[in-house]
Amino acid sequence: MSYKPSAPSVRLDQLAAWRALLEHRDEIAGQHMRDWFAGAGANARVEQFSLHAAGLYLDYSKNRITDKTRTLLAHLARECHVPAKRDAMWAGEHVNVTEDRAALHVALRAPQGAAFRDAAGDVSAGVHQTLARMRAFSERVRDGRWLGATGKRIRHLVNVGIGGSDLGPRMVCDALAVYGRAELTAHFIANIDPTELARTLPTLDPQTTLVVVCSKTFTTLETMTNARTIRAWFLANGIPESALGKHFVAVSTNADEATRFGIDRENVFEFGEWVGGRYSLWSSVGLIIMLYLGPQHFDALLAGAHAMDEHFRTAPLEANMPVLLGLLGIWYRNFFDAQTLSIAPYTDALQKLPPYLQQLDMESNGKSVQIDGTPVAWQTAPIIWGEPGTNGQHAYFQMLHQGTTLVPVDFIAVLEPQYEGAAYLEHHRKLLANCFAQSEALLQGGSMATSEQAGSPLGAQRRFDGNRPSNTIVIDKLTPERLGALIALYEHKIFVQAAVWDINPFDQWGVELGKTLCRAIEPELLDPDTLRPGAHDASTASLIRLAGEALRRRKG
Repeated sequence: MSYKPSAPSVRLDQLAAWRALLEHRDEIAGQHMRDWFAGAGANARVEQFSLHAAGLYLDYSKNRITDKTRTLLAHLARECHVPAKRDAMWAGEHVNVTEDRAALHVALRAPQGAAFRDAAGDVSAGVHQTLARMRAFSERVRDGRWLGATGKRIRHLVNVGIGGSDLGPRMVCDALAVYGRAELTAHFIANIDPTELARTLPTLDPQTTLVVVCSKTFTTLETMTNARTIRAWFLANGIPESALGKHFVAVSTNADEATRFGIDRENVFEFGEWVGGRYSLWSSVGLIIMLYLGPQHFDALLAGAHAMDEHFRTAPLEANMPVLLGLLGIWYRNFFDAQTLSIAPYTDALQKLPPYLQQLDMESNGKSVQIDGTPVAWQTAPIIWGEPGTNGQHAYFQMLHQGTTLVPVDFIAVLEPQYEGAAYLEHHRKLLANCFAQSEALLQGGSMATSEQAGSPLGAQRRFDGNRPSNTIVIDKLTPERLGALIALYEHKIFVQAAVWDINPFDQWGVELGKTLCRAIEPELLDPDTLRPGAHDASTASLIRLAGEALRRRKG
């Protein structure tokens, strides 16, 4: 199942749809969105530019688009062979061309009976065997049959990983904490900076702590440094080395290295080489999610993602939620020079969604080389950033409303609060009112100036131009199933954009470069004599000497 795309015969920016979109942008440049909502056609516009999929509702009517825009964007997707590239991914072809791998994260959430294959054969059976092992292990921990070295039940779960082995599971556990078991706490250690360890370890009881070491190769610098420090902490607190297997399990493709660390082979949960890190929370990388939330809720998370997968796979482009979000992103990135996208979830439960999407989007599509190795001649991934509402309103929303930079916004609204109680309901009502008011203000603009201030400098400063685009994604309630659909929505949106830009969203060579250089610098911090002249630029060499002296003073 090789995947060997040839160089496109026509550059993206020379395609007929691209040129038509440029002309169309100029046609509507002087129009204001609020005029499209005026009169009898307002309700029709909302109906025309909204849709339901996998339990989510998307209102994309507050965008600088007309029906012609959507038609032209869909033409662009077809000219860039988005449906064929999607189908190639589903078929297990090696769409990750630089690493010669499939990208079959959709197989991880497909139900029993679905058949997915890569070049090596069937992968579905292995997926469900691993899920069965995860369920059995999680139930043993959760019902008290798995005990620590001293015979006590597990109360603390610690996930040690970084990047895709941390951001996804951390975000899901935080978002769905209301579904967690009261007697279990979930902790996450990622940064090699010791602060996270120093703050977390004193809150744990080693006798009741289970650590999940999550590393694809089991050699990741940050993860293994943290794992070894935690291992030493267990030993220093009376857990004998022979019993460490009661407190460590591994998620890895390198079972041999995990057993050398001291983890029983039967407690190593493997996953396929075709599982990319930032697409991996659905695999055994999500073991911490299953331990904390329970197998039933993990299964619901998978089911929600699968529902979005099926929508993406089968819906027409013009009514396909991930496709539309992806094409709208291209509309602003490539035709309006919008350099960023703000993610504004109006629920504190999704406070970790923006940093999760930073990796998912920017590590996937932050590329400047096409699949065939030629330089990209158009803009690719936007900068992803954001903060939950209403906190963001009192921070960066000033710039969204009156700044000189166009920033599209994805608002995410949850209709029902996660917590019961009249007081919480009142809070939630105010939260939703703020969410809808912000998108309306970005659309409509207006003035807060009094009649006396009109025409004065103060009046100008109180004027809002509006015409600033946003999407609103509405979720009835933040359940595991709905969160699964939301995550899959963004995964597929990013794939659509990569397909149009003709880049590989499944590798991350920019990450690997820094790791390589780090291995050379670390010993130089220990011994200045190893710092060879000319080994680094003058600035880096100076910083190494400065830091090395400080570290040696501390050690001395």
